[in-house]
Amino acid sequence: MAEALQQLILDSLQSGGFINDTRSLILPDKAQPAESHEDQITILSALNSLSSREMVKYDTHDVSSHVLTPEGAQIVKDGSHEARVWSALSLKGQGTPITPVQLKGIVGDEASKVGQGRAFRNGWIGKEGNGLIKLVPEIQDATQIELQEVASTGSLKAGEKILADLRKRKLIVLKKGQWFTVHKGPQFSTSTAKPETDVTADMLTSGSWKTATYKKYNFEAEGIPTTGGALHPLLKVREEIRNIFLEMGFAEMPTQSFVESGFWCFDALFVPQQHPARDLQDTFYLSDPKQSLDPEPAYYQRVSETHQYGGFGSVGYRAPWSHEESRKLLLRTHTTASSAHMLYKLAAKCREPEGDGGATSSPGSVKILREKDDGFKPAKLFSIDRVFRNETMDATHLAEFHQVEGVVADRDLTLADLIGFMRVFFRKMGIEKVRFKPAYNPYTEPSLEIFAFHPMLNRWVEVGNSGMFRPEMLEPMGFPKDVRVHGWGLSLERPTMIRYGINNIRTLVGHKVSIEGIERSPAVMF
Repeated sequence: MAEALQQLILDSLQSGGFINDTRSLILPDKAQPAESHEDQITILSALNSLSSREMVKYDTHDVSSHVLTPEGAQIVKDGSHEARVWSALSLKGQGTPITPVQLKGIVGDEASKVGQGRAFRNGWIGKEGNGLIKLVPEIQDATQIELQEVASTGSLKAGEKILADLRKRKLIVLKKGQWFTVHKGPQFSTSTAKPETDVTADMLTSGSWKTATYKKYNFEAEGIPTTGGALHPLLKVREEIRNIFLEMGFAEMPTQSFVESGFWCFDALFVPQQHPARDLQDTFYLSDPKQSLDPEPAYYQRVSETHQYGGFGSVGYRAPWSHEESRKLLLRTHTTASSAHMLYKLAAKCREPEGDGGATSSPGSVKILREKDDGFKPAKLFSIDRVFRNETMDATHLAEFHQVEGVVADRDLTLADLIGFMRVFFRKMGIEKVRFKPAYNPYTEPSLEIFAFHPMLNRWVEVGNSGMFRPEMLEPMGFPKDVRVHGWGLSLERPTMIRYGINNIRTLVGHKVSIEGIERSPAVMF
């Protein structure tokens, strides 16, 4: 078909000198001129092939026309909805009125619903009791006549106003097309033999390469776009947040343990064993293996006694302690479990070595070195990793998400220091509108919820939690009494949604994610 069409074009040029309008061509295997858009696309493909060999030159002419939709074609065949409604009714005084329900059964639901209104406006029908009747003996179906004209000519003599109305009613659509004027090119020939693109071994052997015609190289042609991987928006925002932390002097914590014990995820943080967060409806527990190994015995005893009986200025929870609950394995609900591990290692430098008689005792039987040589060094730590919660999924919640975690440990820190730091941190992320609200957390006191304004949702969205770790958590680890630790956890997904204007988290993570959208997502720069 392609070669036959190319030969047709070349023969037409040979006999006529040029082709004024390709719509006059009759394609091979067809009896009618090539007036359709599809035919012209086929001709364009042949012209491009011939033009690449400089055998022809062509000019493009754009044209617009209207074509019928399936509904419009049905009206041309059967009449408009209003005409069909009129035809189904009896003339006033000559028959029984038909109810709207009966009319639906005669002309169909769509024709009845659309046709009644237009027939009433045209004055063709009226009401008599509970039924409908004809008011005029004859009508002219203007809609059908107009569509017949559009079907035959692609336009209307009556003008654009009626065409716009027909488009609005979805009876016609505007379709753009092209046709071409064709002239002979510098290398015009009636032969469609394609030029060679390579010199083969056979051509070298036979010597045919000497007389062969070769296709010219197009040094201006663009190469095929390379395909490659693309970073997910979460990874882009993650890297930018990571750079912010590093810029502010933080060190990254190891967070490779997705599975934690109840002790490190809850008990070490002074979360009571009866807390609702530890229920099955909030936490994913492992079925095999079910239990973890025991932590360091002395520290485990200090934590359990603080929960049951208090200490360090606290009365504790006065509730029974369950070793089984503490040893349960679970998917971590927050990366604060990793922070607890790191803080425990940091506090190890403050705890008395075995056999050191020069230490003083503190409440809860934790021995701390004297302040002048207590070994404490301030620390700023962060992590960004996945956490898991048994949550109901909606536009802003998933069962698996990423948490940005940070801790700052130093002497005599205050809540004002924490608020000031969070404002600077979010400002570096490009989020200027930040609010703080008092909250309750078992392991921080005081505690603050952090809200950022989401311009797409046009409301304040919670992006994290923060607070100062309680003495009941820090002093059993071995920290001196004047050491305070700021802690906060932020969602990675919600700042990403704000940055990229996403209003549903399920289009950011999950099966609804657009691969093309990921490839085109811009680099993030807060």
